[in-house]
Amino acid sequence: MLLFIKIFLISLLLNIATWVPVASAAVQIKLSDISYGSCPPEIASNMVLGGGVMSASCYLVTGTASNPKSQTVFNADVFGRVYDANGNDAMPERTRLGAIAEIPPGKSNFEITISVPAEMSEPLSLMQFKASGFTGKVRR
Repeated sequence: MLLFIKIFLISLLLNIATWVPVASAAVQIKLSDISYGSCPPEIASNMVLGGGVMSASCYLVTGTASNPKSQTVFNADVFGRVYDANGNDAMPERTRLGAIAEIPPGKSNFEITISVPAEMSEPLSLMQFKASGFTGKVRR
């Protein structure tokens, strides 16, 4: 019986010593009412792509974010697809378009800026927009 208790206690101590809290899972944020407009002149005048090789058009994307959790979501990455009037992919190499610093519980408005090559024709089509973040702040 004494041996069983010793084994049990050692096993218990090992379990406690190796316990690591599980990171909180990503929170999926639904984005709706997505629209866009031109950036304010102070932002738009500095837009270039490819390290300054290509001229770009700046757009302010706005919409509503729906956080289903009872806690604020931080640093939510925004994903989506942007197409020009001819159906050309404006950003073929990336789907992460920006980030929302904080999304409180429930519905709230958001905005991000995007830049697309200047030769892309309007109107733009904004498709498959969604966001994902965490309820805890990310440490650096």
